[in-house]
Amino acid sequence: MAVSYKKLWKLLIDKDMIKKDLRELTGVSTTTMSRLSKDENVSTEILSKICSALGCDVGDIMEFVPDKKEEQ
Repeated sequence: MAVSYKKLWKLLIDKDMIKKDLRELTGVSTTTMSRLSKDENVSTEILSKICSALGCDVGDIMEFVPDKKEEQ
């Protein structure tokens, strides 16, 4: 299973925010933002910071999706 953060990017759009706003609000590094942009794994601590800052649940910012090779 792979991770997708498309829900996070949609939520930022809905809140009229950009990635830089989220980074400043949460204090996460540019490296972590890059990992999120590439749908790579990040720690639960980071996810918790994001959820606290945006007032949402982890299911509102990420989801698990089947790997492309699993679909075949």
